[in-house]
Amino acid sequence: MIDVWGADHHGYISRLYAGIQALGYDKESLKIVLVQLVNLLRDGKPVAMSTRAGEFVTLKEVVNEVGRDAARYNFLMRRSDSHLDFDLELAKKQSNENPVYYVQYAHARICSILRMAADKGYQIPGYDDAKLHLLKLSEEVDLIKAITRFPEVVEGAAKSLEPHRLTFYLSDVAALLHSYYNKYKVLSEDEGMSGARLFLVESVQIVLQNALKLLGVSTPDHM
Repeated sequence: MIDVWGADHHGYISRLYAGIQALGYDKESLKIVLVQLVNLLRDGKPVAMSTRAGEFVTLKEVVNEVGRDAARYNFLMRRSDSHLDFDLELAKKQSNENPVYYVQYAHARICSILRMAADKGYQIPGYDDAKLHLLKLSEEVDLIKAITRFPEVVEGAAKSLEPHRLTFYLSDVAALLHSYYNKYKVLSEDEGMSGARLFLVESVQIVLQNALKLLGVSTPDHM
């Protein structure tokens, strides 16, 4: 069992463990994750809140304003024991400044490439048929290395109870994809090269989809 508490409740951990043992269970069957407080900002300025005065912003209000995807992604961008500055206006931006937009746009960009390839009659080869030896550019090698790390990243995040490892990883993969797209054409007159690059970007798309799905974040086809 995993329970998530605010850091101000740390004093209750030993008491709860004692209660579990008194009931005849192993205290190791429960894992307590302590999370720090979130600083809610708007355009870099703190949003005034006071529990004593009854002035606060609920999580539902945050989700309604910025959307489910932005809320989930932003809350998962830091270690549980790190303070988080959540800027409402930044979370709503449709630009590369917004971390979740940056990652989702990488997925949408690949969808656009694949649609264009289908329209022009390009075929995406299977693994056995793709001429992957043609992918020699440093950017291509970096992308291949990045996506092959995905199972290792997921395993590490699960074992350590640190989902923020996935958001860090997604940001890195998206940056590599955007940089590659801006420097090179995926589709060209060279059928073998086009097939290999299509295979590569489709592989990146699959990894982005799986990682975002684990975080509960959508994968839009158009943006």
